[in-house]
Amino acid sequence: MKRVIVDRFGGPETLRVVEEPTTEPGPGQLRVRVTSIGMNHAELMARRGDYKIVSGSPPFTPGLECGGVIDAIGAGVTQRRVGDRVTLGLDTPRRFRGADSGGTYRSHYICDAAGVLPAPDAIPDEQLGAVWLPYLTAWGCLIWKQGLQPGQFVGIPAASSSVGLAAAQVVKQAGGIAIGLTSSPDKVDAIKALPTARFDHLVVTTDRPWHEDLKKITGGHGVDVYLDPVAAGEYLDTEIRTLANNGTIWLYGLLGKPGPVNMAPLLRKSAAIRGWMVSELATVDHATLLNACGKVLDGFAAGAYRQHVGGRFKLDDVREAHVAMERGRHIGKLVLIP
Repeated sequence: MKRVIVDRFGGPETLRVVEEPTTEPGPGQLRVRVTSIGMNHAELMARRGDYKIVSGSPPFTPGLECGGVIDAIGAGVTQRRVGDRVTLGLDTPRRFRGADSGGTYRSHYICDAAGVLPAPDAIPDEQLGAVWLPYLTAWGCLIWKQGLQPGQFVGIPAASSSVGLAAAQVVKQAGGIAIGLTSSPDKVDAIKALPTARFDHLVVTTDRPWHEDLKKITGGHGVDVYLDPVAAGEYLDTEIRTLANNGTIWLYGLLGKPGPVNMAPLLRKSAAIRGWMVSELATVDHATLLNACGKVLDGFAAGAYRQHVGGRFKLDDVREAHVAMERGRHIGKLVLIP
């Protein structure tokens, strides 16, 4: 089996692929032959030493998502069979502390049998490891926490990201109006051309008064909900300015440049800013998490949800994959293929 190890904090050069004997699952466990690994900014942060609460100190194996085909089962496992296509549950690789930890950057993954979920045929093998973080981030916030209603306007910054694309699909399935926001004018046509894109409107937020676009799109009503990973300075200030009465800005990241923000409109509009981390779904009761995962898988089975893979890299090329992710020129999800 192959596994990626971060030898020391730093740049992509700290990533190393090692070959080891393929281990066998123990009682109650199974082994997944990994067909895809979803990449996330959390792994870049961990590699740089900015996410020690998850990674700990080197050496460690990064990775939060993967999926594949069961190729071995341990004693006592009856609910899964060799050959089943599965995806790891959100709470399975909770931490990737240590080189032999739960990090998913590897060709084979051993876990408890209860730690995987059967995957519908609608999800291709190369996407089995790219489901949970985009779709549970969007579904968990907009449906489970917000209770999105038909006809509501939803602003989705970072529209070209995997979460942005997933959020638009979640909004449309719920009957809402999806407004994608992007700082890259050159990405607009590319997003529009995607068969998986579900945006009703796309707005460019650089070098222009984009609050006027939102006023026109919403007919002066304002945006009811934002799902925002930018959340800072002038950007956040404009979001507050364009909120509807009783609107909510959900923050799930802090990618923006800090700066002054005028909070007064929040008071006048009885609006709110709230934080959201998808890990909340993994810390409540297990039934709630399983229900959320089931809703996402149902969306794929029904054809309402479709992931867009913006780049594929061999596991051996993990350094190049990290460079590409840091450049941020892709649309959708980057995946590693062992």
